[in-house]
Amino acid sequence: MNLTSPLRRGLLAAALVLSLSPLALAAPFASERISVQTVGSGSDVVLVPGLNSSPRVWAELLKAVPGHRYHLVHVNGFAGRPAGANAEGLVSAPVAEEVARYIGVAGLDKPAIIGHSMGGSIALMVAARHPQAVSKLMVVDMLPFLGQLFGKPGTTAESIKPTADAIVARMRTEDPVARRANAENTLKGMINTESMRAGAVEDSNTSVQDVSARAYHELIVTDLTPELHNIVVPASVLYVIPKGLPFNEAQFAAFYKSAYAQLGGVKLSYIPDAAHFLMWDQPARFQAEVAAFLDAK
Repeated sequence: MNLTSPLRRGLLAAALVLSLSPLALAAPFASERISVQTVGSGSDVVLVPGLNSSPRVWAELLKAVPGHRYHLVHVNGFAGRPAGANAEGLVSAPVAEEVARYIGVAGLDKPAIIGHSMGGSIALMVAARHPQAVSKLMVVDMLPFLGQLFGKPGTTAESIKPTADAIVARMRTEDPVARRANAENTLKGMINTESMRAGAVEDSNTSVQDVSARAYHELIVTDLTPELHNIVVPASVLYVIPKGLPFNEAQFAAFYKSAYAQLGGVKLSYIPDAAHFLMWDQPARFQAEVAAFLDAK
């Protein structure tokens, strides 16, 4: 074929246009800190699980609340995932940046974001540090400053650091037998529904020990309270009363209200008869809360 023929010139022009198009330039999302699986179709919802957890915590929700495209985040180092870039340094803060980057790379138009426990902290970071990235925020059983629960009134990120250091030192030195026993005991207090505990224990014991320790330390000493005013989207917080705390419902409601006082318009909802994994202990209530949250305009 003659290189100067009209057909040849047309083909070359088409190839050039294609090569410069956004679709041609877009690369699949790749990260050394998280992986993301997409399930379903509809409006976009990013789901972030907690410390040592996997997307299994959302399995019942996906079936009960269809009509959305769920983006299931799995943090490297947790529940069978290799540590990758989470092998050193902070975990939650850089993971939050990766979640925000995923939203951009995937071309999501202001998805909703829901995070449980440590995932709630990550969701808060995304909404506070990237205010235009999401359309709404739900935090499932997490305070903006977890360290409050480990110290006396007036505790600060600096004053609670020795406690966090001691916890990390213990976590790093546990042998496999002690680690499994500790996971089983801890999750017994976090999951009332006995049939759901085995999966959570498996996720915990297949998490990288040092990643877990550093991530937990980070959660205890990170105070997101000063950043709450940066969140400009509708926000909802579901919470339970942790076992062993000397609070009644009214007292703990006041505690949560105070903790989130700088997040204007936040909706706080207490979920009774449930432990930390409230999506398993009160699935119908949890699913109804999420459905109403996602449907709200």
